[in-house]
Formats: sequence, C-alpha cells, structure tokens
Amino acid sequence: MYKSYLNLIFLLVPLFSLAQEKNMDFEKYNPISTLTVPHHTITRAKFPFIDVHNHQWNLSPQSIPSLLAAMDKMNMAVMVNLSGGNGSKLKSMTSDIKTTAPTRFIVFANIDFSGIGSSNWTNQAVAQLEEDVRNGANGLKIFKNLGFSVRDNNGNRVRVDDPRIDPVWKKCGELKIPVLIHTADPKSFWDPVDDKNERWLELKTHPGRKRENDNPAPWEILIQEQHQMFKKHPNTTFIAAHFGWYPNNLDKLGSLLNEMPNVMVEFGAVIAELGRQPRAAKAFFEKFQDRILFGKDSWVPEEYNTYFRVLETEDDYFPYHKKYHAFWAMYGMGLPDTILKKIYYKNALRIIPNIDKTLFPD
Repeated sequence: MYKSYLNLIFLLVPLFSLAQEKNMDFEKYNPISTLTVPHHTITRAKFPFIDVHNHQWNLSPQSIPSLLAAMDKMNMAVMVNLSGGNGSKLKSMTSDIKTTAPTRFIVFANIDFSGIGSSNWTNQAVAQLEEDVRNGANGLKIFKNLGFSVRDNNGNRVRVDDPRIDPVWKKCGELKIPVLIHTADPKSFWDPVDDKNERWLELKTHPGRKRENDNPAPWEILIQEQHQMFKKHPNTTFIAAHFGWYPNNLDKLGSLLNEMPNVMVEFGAVIAELGRQPRAAKAFFEKFQDRILFGKDSWVPEEYNTYFRVLETEDDYFPYHKKYHAFWAMYGMGLPDTILKKIYYKNALRIIPNIDKTLFPD
C-alpha cells in the first residue's frame, strides 16, 4: 500500500508542476536574461533637469518637503506641475510655492470648459487665463478631455480645433506662455484587441482604455484636429505630449515638426518606444535636439531610472518598468552631453518663462 502511495505522489508531482505552468499568466512570466552585457543603474541624472510633465494635484506646504527630497535625489532641479487648476486654487498653490520652495516648481493653469458654447464663455476663459498668469501660472495644460469628453451647451463634442477656443490659444502666444496638450491616446487603443495588437496586455488589464471610432471619434480625426489647431496659431508655442503619439513613427513625427515650427514634443510615458529603436531614436534626437523636452507624466520616482538609462547609457537589452505597458527589451541611446543638456533643461528654459536659470550649469 505504501509503495502505491509513493507511485501516486511521483505521478502527481509533475502533473501539479505542469498545471502551475499552464496557469502562469503572461504578466508573471518574467525570465531572468542570461545575456552578459554592461549594465548601468542610473538613479541620478547626469545634469540637473526640468520635468515638464508632472502632476501634483494637491501641491502644498505639507507635500513639498518630501517632493524636494525625492527631486534632489534624482537631480530634478525644477518640476512643472501641469495640474494647477485656475482661479483661487491656482493662486493658493503658487502662493504656497513662493513661501516654501520658490525656485523649484513651475505651475501651469488649466481651462474650465464647462459652459462652452454660451455667449460669454470665450471672453471669460481668456480673462481667467490672464488672471491666472498674473497669479503665477507660466503655461497652460490641456488634458485629453478636450476632443474626448468635453461637450458644449448643446451636447456636441468639442473639437480640439474648435474656433471658440482660438482666442485662448492666441492669448497664450501674446503672453508668451507655452501650451502643453494631450490629445487622443496610442493608436493601438482603437485597434481590435487581438493577437496582432501590441497593447493587448494593457487593454486586457485596463479595459477602460479601449476606444472605438464612435467613442468619441477615430484616432486619425483627433490627431488631425490637433494639428489643424497648431497650424492656425503659428505664434503660439505648443508642446505635444507623449511625442504627439508618434514615438513609434519617428519619420512621420519628424515631417510634422518640419511642417510646424511652433511645436515641441516631450516623451512622457513613451520612453519604451524610444528605447526599442535606439539608433533611429538617437538620429531623431540629433536632428531635432532643439525641439525635445524631458517629461515623465506619472510621479513614481524610481521609474525615472529607466529614462536616465535610455538617454545616457549604451546598455543593451534591459527591461521597462511596467511589463503591461511594454513587454519588449530596451537599449540606451548614449546621447552626448551637448544634446543631454538641451533635453534636460536648455530647451525648457527657452520656452517656459520664470525658471531660475541659476539652478543650471550654463
């Protein structure tokens, strides 16, 4: 009998192991690479840098000390908080910054689109922007709700290039403040969720990100609206968030930048796209070195290491920090110091007003 039990155990153990393997999902499969190549862990940027794409919804004297400690550790000289709001909220935030860390934070205002379509909305929006700039705003951030969910007083989708907003863009040019705008999302979010979609895992784990051509419009239409708006306002500086959702098509992005000299780009949340094409990306950075800004988007301090590594090293075959976002390996571009300085701070100093230049080496 004892021998029979042993035989049964010997039979079941490999079956149990096989069952475990079959139940292991893609997210858990994370084999250690056997590749032996140079490895650099970069926890601090080579030069002080300006993060032009950050969100601190409740920036206050209570939160600032811990933020400064994390910023100092990674050599972030200035954080641009794109979530300043407007009116009294923005005024309170900029006032708190002046009393606690006056040189370390730049605040961008946001537009209140409620009531758009009413006879006085445009004039009020322009007046509010002027007031916000007087109260310390140094730019304007447009969230992706414009084009997605913003509706006018008749219930119609407000296009990104809606003429009722034109005076706001024009005013930004007159005030010499940049507009950082996020329009649409990655094109793959509109594609079928199948074995051909590179974002399959992201869409399975975050199904709310899936879009359709009628939810709210085709990707191509949204991007076209943004570009039409850029072209209508050549005297206003625009920053297209996330490389304008063309980080996977740098030839196309390059042609757009040539076509629209008033547009800059930042690479928040798309560094994985650049890291998987290091030669093409480096060539792009060399050609458009005066048009690219450092941006991260979400505030997770340890994730900045990936950005530094892609920009500064020539490392081969290293992982991204979110597997559902990018399951492929990345490679460093090894940018020269002259270009790194432009990406890290010089380009931002040129287009964003009131940043303390003494925080930077030259």
